[in-house]
Amino acid sequence: MDGNLFARMHGAVTHFPIALTLVTAAFEVAAVALRRRPVRDELLAASRFTWWIAALASLPAVASGLVMTRGSLLGHDWLRLHHLFVWPAFALLIASAAWRLFVGRAATPRALRWYRATVFLVAGLTAAAGAFGGEMALAR
Repeated sequence: MDGNLFARMHGAVTHFPIALTLVTAAFEVAAVALRRRPVRDELLAASRFTWWIAALASLPAVASGLVMTRGSLLGHDWLRLHHLFVWPAFALLIASAAWRLFVGRAATPRALRWYRATVFLVAGLTAAAGAFGGEMALAR
């Protein structure tokens, strides 16, 4: 297959997990800020769903990236920097989305604080990975 096809596909599908991780972080901040208001539950539900969708959307992004790099897990230059942020973000996103799915509303307040910290960490890692990916695309 044409390598440009996977480059275009990767560029297209990566925007979903990037945007959704940032939106999830925003929903979490809004939910905490609106602590006693009825909209809080709706924001938390939206946060859960966007996190799950981000995790699902990250699968084609990672798969197309692996095809593009012929399975290189680190690479060099911009690719290395991109991957140093992508792999921890991907692992934490998948793990925390699975945890959130299986634990549901039974999570303790302390566990939810760790989950929120993970959401913000993944959002930051994903944004950085996207920035380095953009630099790679510009360097071509």
